[in-house]
Amino acid sequence: MTCAKDAHAPLPVVCILGPTASGKSALAQLLAQQTGGEVVSADSMQVYRGMDIGTGKVLPDDRLVAHHCLDLVDPGEPFSAALFQQHARAAFAEARGRGRMPVLCGGTGFYVRAAIDRYDFPAGEQVDNPVRERYAALARERGPEGLWQLLAQRDAESAALIAARDVKRVVRALELLEQGESYARQRARLAVLPQHEPAYLFGLAVQPDVLRMRIDARVDEMFDQGLVAEVEGLIARGFREGVTAPQAIGYKEVVAYLDGRCSLDDARTAIKVATHRYAKRQRTWFRRDPRIVWLDYTDPQPQRACAQITAHQATHAPHPPSHAGQAATRMPHAASDAERAARDSQPPRSAHSPQREQRERS
Repeated sequence: MTCAKDAHAPLPVVCILGPTASGKSALAQLLAQQTGGEVVSADSMQVYRGMDIGTGKVLPDDRLVAHHCLDLVDPGEPFSAALFQQHARAAFAEARGRGRMPVLCGGTGFYVRAAIDRYDFPAGEQVDNPVRERYAALARERGPEGLWQLLAQRDAESAALIAARDVKRVVRALELLEQGESYARQRARLAVLPQHEPAYLFGLAVQPDVLRMRIDARVDEMFDQGLVAEVEGLIARGFREGVTAPQAIGYKEVVAYLDGRCSLDDARTAIKVATHRYAKRQRTWFRRDPRIVWLDYTDPQPQRACAQITAHQATHAPHPPSHAGQAATRMPHAASDAERAARDSQPPRSAHSPQREQRERS
């Protein structure tokens, strides 16, 4: 059955989501080519200029359609989800102004939600923040563990939700405390957000063992492409002064190697281990969003996936923006470690499962 479309409604955002190394970038670009769209990146590290190899950024010579939200700031400059929200929504408007469909592609879950959901950031989030800069300087002085201990003393509940090595979130939690807010309470509110943009959400499901092999191969390829030289060049341009960029997976490990704190083989192994963990967190985040239609991408076939996406669009309306008084999308609370372990051993539900099809018919 063909779905009736509102001719006056803005073109929906089509989201291509999933863990790192799942094949999002290539699929998003192909979909944009075939449907007359433009790609909007939702990757928190691809916003930094010069961080190309380690982030898997689509480089200018390989961009077959317009790409947005890449190379927005230098690695030493502050950046936030609030700033990303501004850039992403401006990109949506720019693409729609040309009659082109925005294709949002990325694995940074909070950036995706900031772009398509109705999340209002506090005043001042979009500009340089002296409180944030003060805690960032303290992180450089005390190290990640020292800063996390400070948070644990002031807000044990929030500290329990954040890994000590996650400097960006620790800084954010300390900053929120000075605003009379709690990271833990804010996170609970994020479980329910009204939707801002009409959107289709598609996730790429890859069997965990296959994804691990892809990640390992990608890391090896990054070194072959010149990751170490890229980091050396960034350091020469003040890379260490940044708050977020120096903590990026693939970069902090190479910095440790260049500082003589580990061997090159150890750095390579550390990147693989950290990326495996990150991919698991990404899968957990996206599985909590009931709007996502999952495509089996263990055997990546971009043409087939594009056909599945366009077929779904032909028979389903996009998830509409929420209006005042309308129920928001609810994201369940994070599962326990045991639940995560059991669930991570299984692939996400297919977009074409009998159960899903039965619900859609009813």
